[in-house]
Amino acid sequence: MLERTRTAERYARACAAAVAAVAALMLAANAGPARATPAPPAQHTAGPAEPDGDLGGSISRGSGPCSGSGAGSG
Repeated sequence: MLERTRTAERYARACAAAVAAVAALMLAANAGPARATPAPPAQHTAGPAEPDGDLGGSISRGSGPCSGSGAGSG
């Protein structure tokens, strides 16, 4: 037959469970992802990226929706 436990025993078990729960939460909070190893330095090329300096396109200025001659500019 089950015996009734004393109040002090119940409080002691509850306190031990609370301490264990706090310790588990603290360990879980401090356990983060592993630090990544630093990447090796990038290899730089000696020559320029664009040898002739021409990108092959032209930019037209003064036309388009943001030029100020559309709706709402008056």
